[in-house]
Amino acid sequence: MNKSLKIAQISDTHLFSDEKALHCGANVHQNLIQVLSHITSVEMPDAIIFTGDLTQDHTDASYQQFVEIFKQQNIQIPVHFIAGNHDEFSQLDNHLTGMPFNTAKELSNDFWQILLINSKSETPAGYVSQATLDELTDNIDVSKKQLVMMHHHAIDVGYSIDKHGLENKTMFWDVITQQPTIKLLACGHVHNDLAILPEKSGYPVPLYACPATSIQFDQIQNTSACNGQGAGYRIFELFTDQTFSTRTHFVGSKTAIDLT
Repeated sequence: MNKSLKIAQISDTHLFSDEKALHCGANVHQNLIQVLSHITSVEMPDAIIFTGDLTQDHTDASYQQFVEIFKQQNIQIPVHFIAGNHDEFSQLDNHLTGMPFNTAKELSNDFWQILLINSKSETPAGYVSQATLDELTDNIDVSKKQLVMMHHHAIDVGYSIDKHGLENKTMFWDVITQQPTIKLLACGHVHNDLAILPEKSGYPVPLYACPATSIQFDQIQNTSACNGQGAGYRIFELFTDQTFSTRTHFVGSKTAIDLT
């Protein structure tokens, strides 16, 4: 492909088996419907990438809710996905099958590669294995620029979710810094719209976090409290001159009293 790539990133749906169940005051089922409706009516991307935490109650029915919402919204564009700390690989593989779901962990055109990597560990914190890092470097096409996407955040964000961040940051960044064509990282997990740039972080690659479709975390609380913002998602546009732009959208009404 010679044209630019437009990607919609969604993350952290935290669905229940019951479509009426609330997560911190939010109807997460309706939130996902609103986000998908906005994506298809406003942005019309080339693909949707889901960066994990599909389920809150860990039931098969919650995965089926996810699938049914995509069917109801008549999503025709490819939907790629990776696991979050709440998810199980077997449940993702069992339920996210057939169109529009696509198990490929790489998207590319003549100018850009998007590489999806696993950061799920045995705990809520993240870990990117040496095997995964080796595979990442083996797959890089140095004639292109790369967007690397995973669930966990590789840079601390300064609030309570950091206790469940990437455990092996040094190992991860030792590899990333040796790959100069990697131009940006994207994650979910932090439940906020964040852009952490090199001049602030000291790391050579910017990190963009995706607002959740479920709730946005209150950054001053020590628990998973909602800050009142509605459901959100992120857009990446990757251009043929190997530059990029990114923006976020928030849809629907506020989900709780604003505590910020």
